[in-house]
Amino acid sequence: MADLTIRNLDDDVYERLKARAKLNERSLEGEVRAILRGVVRPDRAEFIKWLEEFRGKQKPLRAGTTTRWIREDRDR
Repeated sequence: MADLTIRNLDDDVYERLKARAKLNERSLEGEVRAILRGVVRPDRAEFIKWLEEFRGKQKPLRAGTTTRWIREDRDR
């Protein structure tokens, strides 16, 4: 994994990051990592590849399964 150093970060930005990290029960580093992950998303081709892999791991639904789930939910 790579390391990243940010120089000359405004004090108010640093304090807001710390507050956000505390609110989300993460370290400051973990919060920045989560923010960057959310902002730098995979491009469309990467996402489609991931989605196809994900779908391939799922068990196919049998006929009538969703109907049964809906009925069970209504009966609650």
